[in-house]
Amino acid sequence: MTRRTDRRAGSAAVAEPAGGRTHVVAVIVPEPADAVPLVEREAPGAEIAVVCLRSGTKEGRAALDRALTAAGSRGCRVLGGPRIVDVQGRDAVAALLAELREIDPERLHTLDPDPTHVSVDEATGVPGYDVPLAHTEAAAHALAAARARQTETGRPLYVDCLRAQATPGPGAASARRYPMPVNWLSAGFDGRLTAFLPTAAGVVRWHEQTPGGAWRGPEPVEGAGLAPGLLVIADPRGLPHLFGLRRTTRDDGGVDVEVVHAAQYRTGRPLTPWLPLGGPNARAWNKGREVGFPAAAFDTAGNLFVFVRNFGHSISWRRQSADGGWTDWQHLSGVKVADDLVAVTSAHGGVEVFARARDTEATVRWYPGPDGTFREDRGLPFAARPGTLAPAPEPGAVVYCDLHSGEAAVWRPGAPAPCPLGGSPGRPAAVRGVEIDGWLYSVLVAPGADGTCSVGAYPEGRPDAGVWWQDLGAPSYGAPTAAVSRSGRLTVATRIPGGRLLLARRQENRDGLVFDDWEPAGH
Repeated sequence: MTRRTDRRAGSAAVAEPAGGRTHVVAVIVPEPADAVPLVEREAPGAEIAVVCLRSGTKEGRAALDRALTAAGSRGCRVLGGPRIVDVQGRDAVAALLAELREIDPERLHTLDPDPTHVSVDEATGVPGYDVPLAHTEAAAHALAAARARQTETGRPLYVDCLRAQATPGPGAASARRYPMPVNWLSAGFDGRLTAFLPTAAGVVRWHEQTPGGAWRGPEPVEGAGLAPGLLVIADPRGLPHLFGLRRTTRDDGGVDVEVVHAAQYRTGRPLTPWLPLGGPNARAWNKGREVGFPAAAFDTAGNLFVFVRNFGHSISWRRQSADGGWTDWQHLSGVKVADDLVAVTSAHGGVEVFARARDTEATVRWYPGPDGTFREDRGLPFAARPGTLAPAPEPGAVVYCDLHSGEAAVWRPGAPAPCPLGGSPGRPAAVRGVEIDGWLYSVLVAPGADGTCSVGAYPEGRPDAGVWWQDLGAPSYGAPTAAVSRSGRLTVATRIPGGRLLLARRQENRDGLVFDDWEPAGH
């Protein structure tokens, strides 16, 4: 049973962005027709500016006109017609940077710089693609221009690289090449919180200067060439570990893409250097660049497992032992998978990985057998909507949105059926160990149906007892999240227009789940 209230955080309204800044989105594509699916997925409230490297066809321009008109009807503001940038004989990155200076966006949509292949030439082994080379070139130029723009302004510029084949609607999340992190707020040993988010110029972070006090940020985290996606997980001691992909241009014009890993051992101090983990197809750059975004988890003994989708659309993995040594990349046999991988620590202390099947409406699980080798389980009683699989509060379980109904649910191994959570159509972040009226609760945080931040709670381990959902009022761009400090205090965080973070802390002297007013983090 799902219950809902409209108990907003505090009584103060959410402040307008500083200087009246609105939610400006730039779309950079080769031709007007390429912008259509990117414009169609934009939510109400955005201001959209489209930049094209060529004028394209008459039919493509007409299709974009229709998409922009429809966007205006659903509540977006269209900042004029498409801007055509003729880059022949010009520096494409410099030309796009000039456009970004004029538009001054806080978000940017472009295409996938490293699309997956659809065929392989038997004689040469060269991959074949169903998207033109112009897509990857435009995406690479857009990423470079966005990185330069963020560097010169010092403001976060959030980037979505979207697969051209995807269409808007229930499966639109599958279009994103690099996922946004779900649990991006972390509690340190000293009680201070840190927030991490991916941007055009790498990861940025905010952190508390004192426990429960003022925040500092955003500040860049060192790491050249990072793609605009991020995974944040905690080790057995609760310390945050960051994973991503790094793109490096080769002397021969190709691109190397590798998995990288860094950790924060002290709040506010520099992270460790980004450790390159390579990839399962690293020996051939044109195959290695297709590597999927990593999933990772620690077992209870402190061993770290990292999983990726490889060139053949199966799963490859590496393990770092607790003493620091790494295995080579190894291969999991079984069904071909999509990019949605989630690794979790099971109730038995081992690591399991879940993935959406690529060619069927199914979710598949791999778990360690008695001999330590991974075994495949295709009997899961659910299919997840693309882009919604995430770790659940309880060990070994996952939360997701149902492929057909869109309803949020949780499933744990051994359960005969998923348990509906109701309340929210978005991918939930999850924490546990929140004490409410003397009992421990699990808490979910997700974007609500109207785009605001929603919080749900249920007795720890008992989602079947019903979930209390409440709307906290603040708009949520991307994925809201939550963390529990070492003192047990719950904090919810969300991102709003202007690139800022808002935080709401649970009131400790009140029964139930009541929050203070929203407050901005950092400057």
